[in-house]
Amino acid sequence: MRIGIVGLGAMGKAFADRLAECGHELVVWNRTRAKAEALAGSGAEVAETPAALAGAVEAVISIVTDSEAVEAVYRGPEGLLSGDVAGQLFIEMSTVPPATQMRLSEAVGAKGAAFVECAVSGSVGPARQGRLIGLAGGSAEAVARARPILDCLCRRVEHIGPAGSGASVKLTVNLPLMLYFQALGEAYALSRHLGVDTAWLIDLLADTTGGPNLLKARGPAIATALAGEEPPPSFTVETLLKDLRTMIGEADRLGYGLPLAESALAVYEDAARSGWAGRDAGTLAAYWPSITRS
Repeated sequence: MRIGIVGLGAMGKAFADRLAECGHELVVWNRTRAKAEALAGSGAEVAETPAALAGAVEAVISIVTDSEAVEAVYRGPEGLLSGDVAGQLFIEMSTVPPATQMRLSEAVGAKGAAFVECAVSGSVGPARQGRLIGLAGGSAEAVARARPILDCLCRRVEHIGPAGSGASVKLTVNLPLMLYFQALGEAYALSRHLGVDTAWLIDLLADTTGGPNLLKARGPAIATALAGEEPPPSFTVETLLKDLRTMIGEADRLGYGLPLAESALAVYEDAARSGWAGRDAGTLAAYWPSITRS
C-alpha cells in the first residue's frame, strides 16, 4: 500500500521504518523538511505539502506534537483537507485531547473521507518492532479499513468506540505511568543511602508487587539515570509535561480533580526549569532524589 506519514518526530520516524519493513511505499512530509529528506535515501518520497501528500497516497497517518499542530496540518492553507480527499483514509495518532479528535472527525467526514484516531501505548522501541497497543476510535467500517496498517505497527488494536474514545483511554493508560516516575524517585530516596547497585534494585523492584510493566521494558534506562548517567531520550520530559497537562485539563472538563497528577506536575515543572526538559522521561525517577539528598 502507498501510505503517507505526516510528522517525523521520534515516533513518526519509527512508524516509517516499520511500515517500510512491512513492504509499504511511503510518502512523507514534516514541517522541518530535513527530517523528511533523511528518509528519501531509504526510498520514501518527500511531499512538498500535506495537501500534495494526501493526493498521492491510499492512506494518511498523522502524528504531530499537539492540537495546534493537528489543526495546522489538516486545516491549514495547504493542509491535508484543503483539496479533494473524498474516499481517503486518515489515521490520526497524536496524543491530544479527545475533543480535538472529535472535531477533526467531523471535518474529515464533511470532506467525504474516513477517519480513525488511534493513540498508542508504547514508545519508539515497540513502534519499531510493531509491538505497540493501538487504542482506536471511529466507525467500525473505518477501523476495519485501517486495521491492516495498524496491525503492522501494533501487537494489539482495540476499537474503543467513536472518535475521541481512543484519546480518552490513552490518557487513562498513561497517567499511572507518569505518576510512577515520581513514586519511584521517592521510593529510591528511602534506600539511596545504602549505596546499592541501581540495576540490581530496579531488577528487584520489577520482580515485586511494586514493579509495573514499565520496569521490564525501561528498567535499564531508569537504572542508568538513578546511577547518575543520562540515557538517550525516546520520550522527553517536555512531552510528558504536555501530556500530563492534557490529562489534568480533560479531568477538569469532566468535573474531576487529579491531586496526585497536579503534585507530580509541579515537581516535573521544577525539573524542566532545572534543565531536564530535553531528557528522557524515565530520568524523572532520578530528579527527586537528586534535589533532596543531603
